[in-house]
Amino acid sequence: MKKVRFMAAIAAAAMAITFAGCGGASQQTAPEDTAAPSEGAETAAAGTDESLQKILDNGKLILGLDATFEPMGYTNESDEIVGFDIDVAEEVCARMGVELVKQPIDWDTKEQDLAVGRIDCIWNGMSINPSRAEQMNLSDPYMKNAMVFVVPASSDVAAMGDLTGKNIAVQNGSSAQEILEASELCTSETPVSVTAMATNVEALQQLELGLVDAVFLDSVVANYQITSAGKDYKVLPDGLEEEEYAIGFRKEDQALRDEVQKILCEMKADGKLGEISTKWFGSDITTVEAAQ
Repeated sequence: MKKVRFMAAIAAAAMAITFAGCGGASQQTAPEDTAAPSEGAETAAAGTDESLQKILDNGKLILGLDATFEPMGYTNESDEIVGFDIDVAEEVCARMGVELVKQPIDWDTKEQDLAVGRIDCIWNGMSINPSRAEQMNLSDPYMKNAMVFVVPASSDVAAMGDLTGKNIAVQNGSSAQEILEASELCTSETPVSVTAMATNVEALQQLELGLVDAVFLDSVVANYQITSAGKDYKVLPDGLEEEEYAIGFRKEDQALRDEVQKILCEMKADGKLGEISTKWFGSDITTVEAAQ
């Protein structure tokens, strides 16, 4: 009899382990080959996850970001960290009743900063990829993004095929770097040269100085630089991959992840998320599902 009860308890716990999406639907951002429940989800199901309570008790959420990633999170001329992600995070924290602490980090070591507890989450236009899905507890995607090539408006490069043998700058430690280095552009008979820079800002500066021929980066960043910052760039019509942005939490911090996700869904439903998106992009381009 004890064995039957024990097996029933295991089955009940397994049914309880889900990624909390909007309206109670089960959602998962990790690849299909990692479909097994995460350690974080198991901990939360067991009732021992104190990640949310810790934030509430401390009265603050520490957000890690590359403070040059315009327009998602960056330092403006007044030395203030602003951006789309920052505005959304500020609203989330206000609804949680805690203070948002904006902590600039080295993007190349973001996973380590999260793991050791220097920050509570990575929220800065971070693209989803298998490696990050394995190392972090990701939110549901909140925005789509394409990886594109940017060249000077005066460049004779008109398509991706014209980049053969060219020098392309990319942010070090970014998904753009991983995608570019794994592409045919780097494995062809006349491969491109890849110049890794600490930030997209530095990569674009290299482009303006004529030190590289193109920059490979997020379309959200490229389009903002052209339309809002007035940069004389052009985006090539073909790129390499489309991606989605998500927020990264520690694997074990399921309760915190779920609370932030729930609030994002509520913000989508009441229009606040669309209002923030329209402020930065001219329309609501977020992909969060509204709370039911």
